[in-house]
Amino acid sequence: MKYLLITSYCLIISVSSLAHPGVGILEDSKGNVFFTDLTQVWKIDLTGKKVVVVPNVHTHELYLDENDNLFGEHLWYNGEAKNTWGYYVWRLSGDGKIEKVIPDTEGFRENYSFVRDHFGNMFWADRKSDCQKVIRQNSNRNANHTAECFHNIRFMRPTTGGELLVVDFQDVKKIGRQGQVKTVASQIADKTVFKSSISNQNSVMGIWDDDQGNIYAAVYSTREVKKFSLSVKEEVVFTCTFPWAPSGGMVSKKGELWVLESSVINSVRVVRISKEGTQKVY
Repeated sequence: MKYLLITSYCLIISVSSLAHPGVGILEDSKGNVFFTDLTQVWKIDLTGKKVVVVPNVHTHELYLDENDNLFGEHLWYNGEAKNTWGYYVWRLSGDGKIEKVIPDTEGFRENYSFVRDHFGNMFWADRKSDCQKVIRQNSNRNANHTAECFHNIRFMRPTTGGELLVVDFQDVKKIGRQGQVKTVASQIADKTVFKSSISNQNSVMGIWDDDQGNIYAAVYSTREVKKFSLSVKEEVVFTCTFPWAPSGGMVSKKGELWVLESSVINSVRVVRISKEGTQKVY
């Protein structure tokens, strides 16, 4: 099962605060890679061919279940006169059929998330107070996943071992299955900045891990992908060239690093870095 998350929208009220790239990039059981460019969802197949598989959808997140069904949303603004938002959740099945699993709904997703682990848990951020919480839902029962307070939960992603990776503004944290919280690294974008704001809260975006337990983060503001080893060693493993910056990524079953990049003019591309260091741009 594969997972991707971007921040929940329940407390976002302005267009500008939604104007950030998607983090949705993942691999299915066959080795196909899917990613979003906020206008549609693309697939890169095993031959390297790139095709649109879900057109006309504005989704930041993607999720694949154990049967390779792909999930995302379509989010839209109803204009300044109404000043309201709407969304629906879609599913792309393995046979190419697209259907809505949540119909057109006013507002933002609040009790439904694309952050899920293989134990049947769904996670999202509760930002209703300064003490932000991670909520866990299992069998339609909601509970705090940990007693810890977070400053500004941006992105989350489960690991195959059942832990939950969290980007808390610039900090990378890991929540164990019993709710214990470990700070993996602090202020990974700018050591001089301690407090988040509208302008800097997306300085760190997507987060993911690999089969060896290493953690990766897309540091959008510095155009770097950083890796944190089990010894908590921090290193830059990829640097994007101007005008590109990383918003998401993954490590494939072959051990290749895939980086989702966006440009200052909102173009999107994907870079695959082999274990030997060679690069392929899609």
